Amino acid sequence: MRMITFFVIGLTVHVVFFISIFDIYFTSPLVHGMTPHSTPLEPPASRLVLVVADGLRADSLFTLLPNGSSRTPYLRSIIEDKGTWGVSHTRVPTESRPGHVALIAGFYEDVSAVAKGWKENPVEFDSVFNESRHTWCWGSPDILPMFAKGASGDHVYTHTYPAVEEDFASTDASKLDSWVFTQVKSFFKSAQSNSTLKASLWEDKNVFFLHLLGIDTNGHAHRPMSQEYLDNIGLVDAGVAEVVSIIEDFFDNDGRTAYVFTSDHGMTNWGSHGAGHPSETLTPLVAWGAGVQKAKGATEPQPYNDGFLQDWKLEHLRRVDVSQGVLPLLYLNNSERFMAESMYTNAIQVLEQFKMKMMQKKETTLSFLFTPYQLLTESKQAEFTQKARILIQLEKYEDISLCQSLISRSLEGLVYYHTYDRFFLGCSVVLGFVGWTSYVVLVILKTHASLNRHPNLTKQVRIYSRLLCTCVAVVITLFLLIQRSPITYYIYYTFKIIAQNFTCVSLTVRNKPGCCMAVYFCCPQVVSFFHRAMLTVGLAVLSLWPFLSGLFGKAKSRSLSWLVGCLCLAAFPLMPVVGREPNIHLVGWLQVATRYLGSRMVYFLNIDRIRKLYLKRPSSIFVPLLSSTRLFHRLLSIFLSLTSTYLLLSTGSEALFPPVLSWLMFVWINIEQEALLAQGMSGRQELSTIDFSANIDITKIRQLKLDDIRRSYFFVFFIITAFFGTGNIASINSFDPASVYCFLTVFNPFIMGGLMMWKVIIPFIIVMCTFETIQVATQLSSRSLFLIVLVISDLMALHFFFMVQDYGSWLDIGTSISHYVIVMSMTIFLMLLSVVTHVLTSQRLVLWRQRKMHFP
Repeated sequence: MRMITFFVIGLTVHVVFFISIFDIYFTSPLVHGMTPHSTPLEPPASRLVLVVADGLRADSLFTLLPNGSSRTPYLRSIIEDKGTWGVSHTRVPTESRPGHVALIAGFYEDVSAVAKGWKENPVEFDSVFNESRHTWCWGSPDILPMFAKGASGDHVYTHTYPAVEEDFASTDASKLDSWVFTQVKSFFKSAQSNSTLKASLWEDKNVFFLHLLGIDTNGHAHRPMSQEYLDNIGLVDAGVAEVVSIIEDFFDNDGRTAYVFTSDHGMTNWGSHGAGHPSETLTPLVAWGAGVQKAKGATEPQPYNDGFLQDWKLEHLRRVDVSQGVLPLLYLNNSERFMAESMYTNAIQVLEQFKMKMMQKKETTLSFLFTPYQLLTESKQAEFTQKARILIQLEKYEDISLCQSLISRSLEGLVYYHTYDRFFLGCSVVLGFVGWTSYVVLVILKTHASLNRHPNLTKQVRIYSRLLCTCVAVVITLFLLIQRSPITYYIYYTFKIIAQNFTCVSLTVRNKPGCCMAVYFCCPQVVSFFHRAMLTVGLAVLSLWPFLSGLFGKAKSRSLSWLVGCLCLAAFPLMPVVGREPNIHLVGWLQVATRYLGSRMVYFLNIDRIRKLYLKRPSSIFVPLLSSTRLFHRLLSIFLSLTSTYLLLSTGSEALFPPVLSWLMFVWINIEQEALLAQGMSGRQELSTIDFSANIDITKIRQLKLDDIRRSYFFVFFIITAFFGTGNIASINSFDPASVYCFLTVFNPFIMGGLMMWKVIIPFIIVMCTFETIQVATQLSSRSLFLIVLVISDLMALHFFFMVQDYGSWLDIGTSISHYVIVMSMTIFLMLLSVVTHVLTSQRLVLWRQRKMHFP
């Protein structure tokens, strides 16, 4: 009962600490209720045509063919004669939904949208579509509805094809783009005979949005260097040319239409996107039409040294890159006054957001504790706006940099108020972490180090600590109530107080100096989050363990197997991450081999009655529950069933990872038996006689020894290896549907994501089952070993909590947060997975037919 209580408390504590990172770093930056502002002058365009070619890389559009011609002759002519071009630099995650939100709504979406499959709005937001008079959209059912849902009124009209059309197994997905072009042409043709629709189209402030998903789908299915992908780009170019001609004819060539052609993200050579590779973040941008600057020659050296201009043969034309939400003046073709007024309006819009954020924070903070942003106080705001307005009235438009400075300071101020409480929340979480980890360490020491309490001192400390904690809790609660803080703030401070109370009480023991000293030896695991090759170094060192510990002389064959297994596994972190270079032939041969090996082993284990069920890969996880609970039989059944599923989810060398890992885990189990024998431990049980379902003899459970810390460390190291052995953070974020083609080809983010997560979890289960076996074989309490693992994991989590940063690029910030989230998820996940693996190893399902044989 005490074990269950401790498990529940520990799980709750880690869930709270896990959630805290979202409350501190993942809260929405959006504010509402600002006063709207617009440019007082007449805009040069009455309508906008926005074309987004999903998944189109910049180099795929701009690079010429070997013969010097372009695969996009129409857009190339626009670049050279009629419009302005450049590269738009996207931010991670380079997914379709965040990219479109940045394009159309003007902000980088909350990462929490991933929990909704990049389909739903975690926070409702304003957009260009919402501010238009009418918006007509054609394209994917995954993108268009999110802007119609957030719009006020009923003026955003969406036309989508069925979701089943987004099939990655399609021979050619360009039909998705052909559908859009066909629908647009039919729309304008029908408007000629529909007077009501025609009148609406001739109004100003209209937007036409064409979302083209064919390039992205072909890139996933056939790779960006394929003929299908490249031909799709040519189809899009021809389609855009035809649509522009139709629109211009419909509006009698009035010169009031602006066109923007761009992409939401790029794609890697291996057909994935989501991370920060240049092929994913560099997208094309071409604008032309009303109010857009015409093509200009480069009169001076351009400020780009990436080599693209020369490769694309565009060094003679001015390139204008876009990477942030500030009005790109170099794209505009209008009077100096219009551009100055537009820039001033842009600055006031951002300033309004800053003022609203400042007011919200000021209302929820005690006046004597509130510290305003010094670079943009209320007096400085008035000074900025008044000076900018005077300069415009005096027609000193060249001093427009003042507005850019105001935008910059306003954005910095928004970050300041958005992170205003971050320091205090962080301190609370860290103190809670330290208290909890210290408590776990002391529980281990008291349980296994024969520490004695001083009864009177313990009673006094308990009384005073509870009194102190109660007083502190009352003061903090009143403080949070006055500031109208969210309910999560109360939880963080409560757990900090409880953890410190437990620690204070537990510290009242007598022991030799140094009993509470914690040894920090998580360096290899921490560094491996940044450099996968560190796992190779760690495995190379672990391979020498039998030789350094003296086990080689007593178990030569097992020691050599351990050496070879570690070195084979050490090769995987040196390979490219999952998804880089698919090797379908390798995976196919492995599947055949596994099918043959699996059938032979099933026959050998005398469980032929489940042979057909075993060969059905999706249900293979349940096969081990039908096998014997004897150690060798059950583990072999588990490893084979998991490996077969993993193979179907593999596209390259990672398919070899589970077999090699399983082999090493078998060797680890056997060599631990030799380690126990070398220590002269009595009651050692042979592996062949161990039955997972047998009741554990509590009298044979031993206390912790120094070697058990080494076993726990090995376990944590292998868990990290299971995660980073074949991939990294970027490869987990990147989406490559080729891995799930055996099960699903039609786009479904939740099912595909679930299958990919199952692929990630399989190596975890292999290591967890091995650790469960070692606990049984070494006759050690699972609670004791798990507490050591918990301490090591928490030390790593605390380390990454300090490494979380809120400066630098989005990728730097996101990666640092991801490391903490992964370690915390691993701790919570291991708690839950320990229960799953216990069931997987010890429980057995008895088929009805088998019962009938025993009970005729």
